[in-house]
Amino acid sequence: MEPGRACRVLVIGGTGHIGKHIVDASVRHGHSTSVLIRDATPSDPAKAQLLTSFVDSGIALIKGDLYNHESLVKAIKSTDIIISAVGPRQLAEQTRIVTAIKEAGNVKRFLPSEFGSDVERVHTVDPVASLYARKVDLRRLIEAEGIPHTYVCCNGFAETYLPSIGDVTTVGAGPPSEKITVLGDGDAKAVFVVEEDIAVYTRKACKTLQIVRITDANLLEWIEEAALPLNILLSIALSIFVRGDQANFEIEPSFGLEATELYPNVKYTTVDAYLNRLL
Repeated sequence: MEPGRACRVLVIGGTGHIGKHIVDASVRHGHSTSVLIRDATPSDPAKAQLLTSFVDSGIALIKGDLYNHESLVKAIKSTDIIISAVGPRQLAEQTRIVTAIKEAGNVKRFLPSEFGSDVERVHTVDPVASLYARKVDLRRLIEAEGIPHTYVCCNGFAETYLPSIGDVTTVGAGPPSEKITVLGDGDAKAVFVVEEDIAVYTRKACKTLQIVRITDANLLEWIEEAALPLNILLSIALSIFVRGDQANFEIEPSFGLEATELYPNVKYTTVDAYLNRLL
């Protein structure tokens, strides 16, 4: 697409955690934006309210299903850019999107569901290792099919990790008040993204709390014993907070560009500024 030119964007998974932010950003930047939905009148009140807000913002709701090839091709034929924001359970099903894109023949760029660590430069364990392997397989398929693409790697989501200061055992509970669980020695560098910014940060804590340290060995045992979704959060945390995978390599022009260099005029939210919202 020509720089600055409005285009037709279809978001698959547009009602999810990161998807709703992508939809909002697309329409705010003047793009003709559509969201693929299975049900225009969902029973979940929060999702119904979100869809209403989409319509009020001029976003088109396109009836279709990831598992219905005909409806998927039809939706894709009316757009230029496909952005997938599907969740972990549907990562492998993105091959269906690739097949539909090839049949439609009109897509100018495909952005698969990445929006986390660069899956080819991390060292974690199952269950997340298997999820990341599916993303790698999809990358190879997209490249083999010759589909123009971009892989957006934003590392850790600020709204998931920072409110609990990186303590994944209390995700969703807000800032810790008495103690905090630290995985590993706490010295690994980590990178976060505020969902509205899609930008990079350096992690730090803002309070003095009682520290509970979890060794690498105990963390691996914990991952094996924990149920969903904690086992996923813990294995991602192993990669981020213990092994420092998000900051153990330089971003080379051969495989990517750093967002703050690519878009230097964007006012990025710092970790300090984000954590100040919790005070």
